[in-house]
Amino acid sequence: MSYFLGFVPIVLCVAFTCGAAAQTSEMNMAIVEAWMKSGHADADAEAFRHWDDEGEIPGDCAVCHSTTGVVEFLSTPQQATGVIDHPVPIGTTIECEACHNAGAEDLSTVVFPDGQAISVADGSAICSVCHQGRTSMADVDDAVEGIGADDVSDQIRFINIHYAAAATTQQGSAVRGGYQYPGKSYAGPFEHVPGLNNCVACHDPHETVVKLENCTSCHAGISEFADIRTTPLDILGRGETGNGIGTVVDELKVRLKEAIMLYAREKAGMAVVYSNASYPYFFVDTNENGSVDAGEAAFPNRYASWTPRLLRAAYNYQFVNKDKGAFAHNPHYAVQLLIDSIEDLASVAPVDTTGLMRP
Repeated sequence: MSYFLGFVPIVLCVAFTCGAAAQTSEMNMAIVEAWMKSGHADADAEAFRHWDDEGEIPGDCAVCHSTTGVVEFLSTPQQATGVIDHPVPIGTTIECEACHNAGAEDLSTVVFPDGQAISVADGSAICSVCHQGRTSMADVDDAVEGIGADDVSDQIRFINIHYAAAATTQQGSAVRGGYQYPGKSYAGPFEHVPGLNNCVACHDPHETVVKLENCTSCHAGISEFADIRTTPLDILGRGETGNGIGTVVDELKVRLKEAIMLYAREKAGMAVVYSNASYPYFFVDTNENGSVDAGEAAFPNRYASWTPRLLRAAYNYQFVNKDKGAFAHNPHYAVQLLIDSIEDLASVAPVDTTGLMRP
C-alpha cells in the first residue's frame, strides 16, 4: 500500500495550510520537520494502518485517525463525541489541515464521552476532540446495572477508555472520565499556572513533545517530569513528601494491578493478568503465576469472569495507565481514582491499603 505522504503533499501542506503569509520559508520547513517527528505524522503506525485490508476507515474511528475525517467532523456543529456517519478513505495521517481549518479555528466547546459540552481554553479545543477517550463512568454503570457487585456475569465485557485520554483526565470530575465511586468527591479541571494552562502551552503544537525547561523555572532541580511534586500530602504513608508525583502514581498503579489480580483469584474465581500491548488487555492467567506468558495475551484467552466491582477497578487502572501524563494532566484526580479502586477491592478481599492517604 502506498501512502501519499511524500514530497508533494508536504509542499502543498506548507504552501496552502501551514504557510500563513507572515511565515518565512525557513519557519515553514521547521514546522514540517517538527511535525514529521510526531506520532501524528507516522504513516506506518497502527493508528493509521489498522484499516489497510478494508480500504476505508469507519466513521466512528475516522475523526481521529485521518485528516479527512476530522475536517468533516469539524465542518458541522459539535453535538456528539467525534463520530461521522460514513467511512472515509485510508491514506492520511493527522496533517496540517486537521488542525488548521475554519472548523478548528472556531471551535471553543467540545463534547466529551459522557455527553457534557465543555468550554475549552484557547489552544486546547482541537486537541480535546481526539485526546478524550471514548467512554465514561456512565458506560461502566450501564454495563453492570442490576448485577450484584461481586457476581460473575457473562454479560460484562471489559470497557476500554481508548488510550491517551489527556483532555478527559485534565477535566477530572467535570466529565466523569474515570469511574467515580459513590460518596466520594473528585478533583475537577486541573488548572496549572498562567502561561502553562492549555495543551499547546506545554506541548509543542507540531512535534507534540513537552520541553523540560518549561517546568524548571518553578520546579528547580528536576531531571524528569515524573520528579515534579504537586502536593505536600504523604499519599503513600511512608513519610515521603519530596518524591515526584509521577512516581507516586506509578506505585499506585502497581498496587492496583496487584489488587485486581488478588480479587480476581479470591472472589471472581479466575486468575487474571494484564498486558499493556494486547487488546483487550486483561487475560486469563492460565497457570496462575502472575505473569503474562507465551500465548496468554491472545483474544481467545480474554478475561471473561468479570464482576461489577472488578470491572470498575480495571477500568480505572486502564484509564490512568493509558494516559502516560496523567500525573501532570490532573494528579489528584488520577490518585483519587487509583486509591478508591484499591480500597473498594479491599472491602471484600485481603488487599493491603496500609498508609494510603487520599488527597
